Amino acid sequence: MAVILEGFRIYSPETRMANIASARKRARQSVKLNATNSSLRSTLRTAIKSARKAIVAGDKTAAEAVYRAATSTIDRIADKKIIHKNKASRHKSRLAAALKAMAPAAA
Repeated sequence: MAVILEGFRIYSPETRMANIASARKRARQSVKLNATNSSLRSTLRTAIKSARKAIVAGDKTAAEAVYRAATSTIDRIADKKIIHKNKASRHKSRLAAALKAMAPAAA
């Protein structure tokens, strides 16, 4: 929490409020959007972690299924511009390379 001393009053970003109606509305919207974006970023991280865990576990067929789900999640979040498309592509590429490097599934 950033606290700014101004005279004898203590101001923090949490206690300040805009004076103009449109700025107040924008502040409300930004809180909502921040919560949505945070949730989506968390979903992205979880998808990537679950794909990595599946790859480390060694079951290629299960890892491929988790990889497909993770790829879908990564693309969906990149389409919403939560992360850049190149970052999404990099994540997918690294997961695909790790999946490809796995030993073939037992037939």
